[in-house]
Amino acid sequence: MEIVELLPELHLLRFEVGQAYLWRDADGLTLIDSGVAGVGRAVADAILSVGSKPGDLRRIVLTHFHEDHAGGAAEIAEWGGIEVFAHRLDAGVIRGESPAPSPVFTDAPDWERSLFESKPKLPPAPPVPVDHEVGDQDVLPFGGGARVVAAPGHTPGSTAFYLPAFGVLFLGDAAANVGGKTMVGVFNTDRSRALESLRSLSRLDAEVACFGHGEAIVGSASAALRAAAASSSGR
Repeated sequence: MEIVELLPELHLLRFEVGQAYLWRDADGLTLIDSGVAGVGRAVADAILSVGSKPGDLRRIVLTHFHEDHAGGAAEIAEWGGIEVFAHRLDAGVIRGESPAPSPVFTDAPDWERSLFESKPKLPPAPPVPVDHEVGDQDVLPFGGGARVVAAPGHTPGSTAFYLPAFGVLFLGDAAANVGGKTMVGVFNTDRSRALESLRSLSRLDAEVACFGHGEAIVGSASAALRAAAASSSGR
């Protein structure tokens, strides 16, 4: 696993598949997404490496239910004293109560279906209780007040988390930044809604953009998101 400092308060945790983010406040840590099942030891080691303790982790906030984002949450939550937050429309899948909707490729580029069919099979995400179901414009107790921004399309309950005090935006898979190209995320349940969500997110005043896949953007992130929204409107 690779650990990258983006800001003094913010580290990217890059796993073999996917990534998560660790935010540090004076009163504890927040993990944004949790990687695939089995990464608990790696996350604990990452927390130690940045000068904190696993017991300092106060909450896990999940951008959506996919295995590479929610898979590690159950193991990490078992450390104790950790609350799990997720959008109400994805919470049933995360708890294991509802089936996960599949991607729809009707309006997607042809290469996207091929990429989906060739991707490695990930271990399923073990069910985990969702302590707090969140909705659009809720404010969570980290990062000076993290605003919940509903970003449906990738999944019904895909969610971004925006820290206005720091200009930081966690996008999950609402967008990706791979190979120097920022674009709408792939494998969407509703591509038209995903594009609409990206346009909405690009209007936020963000200096730092944190993606589920690809490099974070540190500096003028909103401009990159606006360009991605404009260029992703077609097939």
